[in-house]
Amino acid sequence: MEDKEEVELHGSWPSPFMYRVIWALKLKRIPFRYIEEDLSNKSQLLLKYNPIHKKIPVVVHGGKPICESMVILEYLEETWPHQYPLLPSDPHDRAVARFWCKFAEDKGPCIWMMFRTSGEEHERAVKDSLEMLKTIEEALALGGGKKFFGGDEIGMVDIAFGGIVRWMEVIEDVVGVKLLEPAECFPKLHAWMMNFKESSVIKENLPDKSEMFVFFKNLREKLV
Repeated sequence: MEDKEEVELHGSWPSPFMYRVIWALKLKRIPFRYIEEDLSNKSQLLLKYNPIHKKIPVVVHGGKPICESMVILEYLEETWPHQYPLLPSDPHDRAVARFWCKFAEDKGPCIWMMFRTSGEEHERAVKDSLEMLKTIEEALALGGGKKFFGGDEIGMVDIAFGGIVRWMEVIEDVVGVKLLEPAECFPKLHAWMMNFKESSVIKENLPDKSEMFVFFKNLREKLV
């Protein structure tokens, strides 16, 4: 039975973790109300719904909050399993998908470390980021020419790695380091990126690149 209780998404532009949730909601065609949070002046609702980390994204479903982007995606999958499944039906394939989602969570922060550091720490983050991208390239190569990690449709693993598509491009421009060039070094990853961002749901729900550049350039100047 379709769940009719209201869904709210508390987020903040241009968080890649928030966009993970937006993509999942859109793919599953789950109606939701978006609430923009000012993270420099956090609302009482945000502090109430996520008192531990006080971060976005937070989904509130039927008055009950769910925090952390990948936990939210699992919740959406379990609550609306038949509306555009994000995980495969085979138990082994589901386990493999969850492994790569965990990899994205564990290794993804190195890109943000590259963004927010300088000197030796920055160089180490660049090296870690390249190693991560090489591993993703190898994983895609094992897919046998599939458009996405799990086949011909976007799944949870693609959403987990979705920050590579727009955010890493902007970070590369801001810090002046091109990790994905030349394209010949990462042919599978480049093909996946193109397929992902050209998908209609993703294409219609990506933040503007030029606006992001200004935002992250200013943020880096404050951090470094």
